[in-house]
Amino acid sequence: MTWVALAGGVGAARFLRGLVAVVPPEDVVAVVNTGDDREFYGVHVSPDLDIVTYTLAGQVDLQKGYGLAGDSFALVDALARFGHPTWFRLGDRDFATCLHRTLRLRAGAGLAAVTDEIRRALGVASRLLPMSEDPCPTYVGLRDGRRLHFEEYLARDGAPDEVVDVDLGAAARARPGPGVLDAIAGAEGVILCPSNPVVSIGPILALPGVRDALRRSAAPVVAISPIVGGAPVKGPADRLLRGIGAEVSARGVAALYRDVARGFVLDERDLEDEEDVAALGLVPSVVDTLMTDAARAARLAEATLELARRLR
Repeated sequence: MTWVALAGGVGAARFLRGLVAVVPPEDVVAVVNTGDDREFYGVHVSPDLDIVTYTLAGQVDLQKGYGLAGDSFALVDALARFGHPTWFRLGDRDFATCLHRTLRLRAGAGLAAVTDEIRRALGVASRLLPMSEDPCPTYVGLRDGRRLHFEEYLARDGAPDEVVDVDLGAAARARPGPGVLDAIAGAEGVILCPSNPVVSIGPILALPGVRDALRRSAAPVVAISPIVGGAPVKGPADRLLRGIGAEVSARGVAALYRDVARGFVLDERDLEDEEDVAALGLVPSVVDTLMTDAARAARLAEATLELARRLR
């Protein structure tokens, strides 16, 4: 009886930390966004896969929500002295993870197999599936005509507000990763984590066959809003939602998921959106969704599972 979570970034990782506290970790399968993947310093970096892995391994830098706790940055600091751009701050032990990934990929291993090696080495019991093994870069278009890789937009340029387009075309042309569609088809329930709906969950849903698999699934599909009190808890979801013409609200996110989800968890601070969510055809559940610690993450997971069970 597996619970499949579509995941990407810090919000998903924190939710998954709560989920594995209330169900056996080995019963959780996370399908993780790879639209942020990019080569830095000669190594293949998978930001969302690593955030989820490090969090479930209990090794993440809790203050930042990403990277390894206590990591050093001697490598990027040395590269900076040689004149290399180092706006993407990759820690030394984090670099070792990415170097292992790169060496194995060059040896012919697939990203799914390498991801499984890394999670096992770090003691993570849940299965982690890259959404795709094909290149799926997400690009953000700005009003001034620039087209930026998402990491350039976020980490280098600080997520400017002039978004006019988000290009998920690469994901739309890619193949779902090994096990992704099978996991959805065999799930006890599917959860769309409280991740950025545009650039974290959006690329997964853009993959050919994923939306159809969710629509066909006999299992309940429940989404969790990453918007609390009309604003994202973390990250630039508000700028990206406006950029694609979506409302920055719980009901705005619900509208993006209405064709695949049957239930929708929204924060109690957005109670006024409950009726609008129901009008979209989704069964709402209003709870405290702020995951400021592990106990609150577990309570949110319990509430999400309860809604899913009601929808069976």
